[in-house]
Amino acid sequence: MKLTDILNGQFNANEWEEKGYQLPKFNIEAVRRKTHEEPTWVHFGGGNIFRAFPAAILNDALNTGKYDRGVIVAETFDFEVIDKAYTPYDNLSLLVSLQSTGTIEKKVIASVTEALKADPQFPDWQRLVEVFRAPSLQMISFTITEKGYSFNEADLARGLKPVFAMGKVTALLLERFNAGQLPLTIQSMDNCSHNGDKVKAGVFAYAERWVKEGIAPQAFLDYLKDETKITFPWSMIDKITPRPHVKVQELLAADGFEDNNYIETEKHTFTAPFVNAEEVQYLVIEDHYTNGRPPLDLGGALYTTRETVDQVETMKVTTCLNPLHTAMSIYGCLLGYTLISAEMADKDLRDFIQKIGYIEAMPVVTDPGVLNPYEFIGAVINRRLPNPFMPDAPQRIAMDTSQKLPIRFGETIKKYIARGLDMSNLQLIPLTLAGYARYLKGIKDDGTPFEPSPDPMLEELQAIVAPLEVGKQDQDYSCLHQLYSRKDVFGLDLYEAGLGEQIEGMVKELYAGNGAVRATLHRYVAAR
Repeated sequence: MKLTDILNGQFNANEWEEKGYQLPKFNIEAVRRKTHEEPTWVHFGGGNIFRAFPAAILNDALNTGKYDRGVIVAETFDFEVIDKAYTPYDNLSLLVSLQSTGTIEKKVIASVTEALKADPQFPDWQRLVEVFRAPSLQMISFTITEKGYSFNEADLARGLKPVFAMGKVTALLLERFNAGQLPLTIQSMDNCSHNGDKVKAGVFAYAERWVKEGIAPQAFLDYLKDETKITFPWSMIDKITPRPHVKVQELLAADGFEDNNYIETEKHTFTAPFVNAEEVQYLVIEDHYTNGRPPLDLGGALYTTRETVDQVETMKVTTCLNPLHTAMSIYGCLLGYTLISAEMADKDLRDFIQKIGYIEAMPVVTDPGVLNPYEFIGAVINRRLPNPFMPDAPQRIAMDTSQKLPIRFGETIKKYIARGLDMSNLQLIPLTLAGYARYLKGIKDDGTPFEPSPDPMLEELQAIVAPLEVGKQDQDYSCLHQLYSRKDVFGLDLYEAGLGEQIEGMVKELYAGNGAVRATLHRYVAAR
């Protein structure tokens, strides 16, 4: 069983279906022809998240029979991905959905019609120019990570020969402008807040420079700023797509599926002909398009307003997911865990994050309407975090914690104050913040040392708690005032918020000695 069999006449559909492989219900060759003639969607970034999510929901849309165009993927960074993960497999891939039950679902993804190297050094560039000049093109989108939207003076100075992704995209947009100022929507699908603004900032930086230097006319910049022609909608995307999993490789090999090799490029991109991802996924998109759009809602995407996208993002990062991750990472490191899924089998930790979400953070959540906050948390706790296929570690999540605390917890506390809510309802969020003072010490609950995860403020904050010793009686905890009054770390002065003394008391309990972390955690969680 090989992906290339599907198009070369060596294909036995019954064998695949008997082994649980969901096959495309549409005519692959017909979709490819139609897309080549009248392309509607180009996606930049050919990595695992693209194949597991945007390409997969388009595949579902095509399966309905209500749409007839695929997606053209363009890679701007690691061109080996095209050579090793797309071309050898006829641009087909296998999506393996990792279920929280420990089982897998398998689906062949055939919505990608072309895979191109987005750089003028390759012949593919002329095809991209042709596509960008096509009136049928509706949307370009991105999963290139937040770093992919960056630019610098050196690249801006390269004129129409940029190296960075945003420069290449702007050069292609200039082609579209020259073809008649054709409309287009530029859609980020990266997991970062207000992602459409990041694309806009990158594109405008190049366009403004080129206009200033006479490389492009002022009308080009006017075209990009005309929202009847060009738009940069926001979106919220959420789906965990880890590296190819060894256990998945073994399961596929047992089926007789031969395309289960592991690929690592020279740039250390980790991929495979298959992509494994969690079962739960969300894609909420601002519905602001100028030339129509692919019907991704047929595959489960939610189209809504910019305000609602922002509410969904805020719900996720301040209540329903990110704060729970951070609370688990701090206490997971202290209790010696190395897997998030293993933490979820610990009743104290499971109840800890469940009560943070449902009891303490939920009172200040704005329900966005398109996603229910209670159901979102339920999926996190019952299906996402316990998933045995997810090799995520508290040590990874604990990276840059000082940069995360202001949003993940500070915003909730601010809303309690702004709305005049009873601050005594906050017990486990303060316990999380108290745990951070013990985490900075780098000593686990059993008394053994651990290395806190990388953080730009780590040494500075560790110096504050340096006078404290685990297990020392009657020590001076006055250094904590220096920590918990830091607005840059917590988003506000926790003493001014009325929580400083409460948190100090919790820190004293956590520093009492070996076993104090578990005992303190259990006591406060049980009391809620």
